[in-house]
Amino acid sequence: MIQDESLTATLLVAMPQLADPNFRRTVMLIVEHDENGTFGLVLNRTVDLLASTLCASLDVKWQGDPKANIQWGGPVEPNTGWLLLNEPSTLNLDDPSISRIGDHDLYLSRSVDVLKNPTGAVPGTIRFYLGYAGWGPGQLVAEMAQGAWLVAPHDRKAVFESPEDVIWDETVRGLGIEPASLISTQGVH
Repeated sequence: MIQDESLTATLLVAMPQLADPNFRRTVMLIVEHDENGTFGLVLNRTVDLLASTLCASLDVKWQGDPKANIQWGGPVEPNTGWLLLNEPSTLNLDDPSISRIGDHDLYLSRSVDVLKNPTGAVPGTIRFYLGYAGWGPGQLVAEMAQGAWLVAPHDRKAVFESPEDVIWDETVRGLGIEPASLISTQGVH
């Protein structure tokens, strides 16, 4: 049995038999997992929209990589935005819109106001997501029992540095598994 909060801040790796096209070869950061359900963000899908363009439309200066695309966080509420940040020294951690994820220097905010830092300090690495992945109570655990997902430990490189086209392979190899050895079996929905 998986403890209620044991998945928070871990990575989920979609197995080849996961039939849902939304999650084919995805790696997911689990932001929250408890008795009420699970909230996660897909790490390796982008949207054809620059973060700087979206922020300009919101009258906020984008302080991250000028070539950074918005990430697709998942199919739930695709018009909602999420900021994934590190570098707590540049964040106002008393801000109620900022939540720490697990025991890592990893933070989530639903408000672009965290980018309006009056000190001028640029937050560390930033990822902007539209939408998220969500599971009801017990749903993710049931999918894991069916073999739809592998669990990997938190990996800062996968979250902030790896190119999206290699995250899945790198995360699987990090578990000591050769990706080519994973074969698709009867689908899991």
